[in-house]
Amino acid sequence: MSPSERITLWLAQLRASGLAARLARLVIAVAGGLALLVSAVQPWDQLDLIPLVAVPMLVATIVLPDSLAGVIFLVAMAGGWLMRAPGGIGWSVVLLGIALLVVHLATAFSAQLPSYALVHKQALRRWLVPAAIAVAIVPVVAIAAALIRGADVPGSMPVTAIALVLATATIWFAADEKPRGD
Repeated sequence: MSPSERITLWLAQLRASGLAARLARLVIAVAGGLALLVSAVQPWDQLDLIPLVAVPMLVATIVLPDSLAGVIFLVAMAGGWLMRAPGGIGWSVVLLGIALLVVHLATAFSAQLPSYALVHKQALRRWLVPAAIAVAIVPVVAIAAALIRGADVPGSMPVTAIALVLATATIWFAADEKPRGD
């Protein structure tokens, strides 16, 4: 297939895309842009390589959500934060975590279906409820971890791990997942 045929095919799929696919890709773009912005305005010195890798990967994730680009974007953003950021939990960490979580969830949703698929409202609702719960739980767990860490409570790491496991279980049950016994 020639490049012009690929572009024509891609434009035809874009014209035929449903509202859910466009909305998911818009969410990827906004949340990814927010993650890039939060990372760029921090006072610490960010690696110059992070925006050079993350920006093209974000664009590629928007265009092809089922590709490896989304994983590379998330790893680049989180890795860049872990390499040079201070160790404390602040609002910027929470905001970046929420933005990366939203990018992950929207990419996972849009990667499941072709861009031209029409999605029923019930399928969108089934994805939106666990996503909203996940976005609400992230700051709660981060604040609880900061409070426990600041209080020097013995065993604070197991308490944080248990909170994350409970949050994951809540999201899993909200998604109405069933244990698979193949």
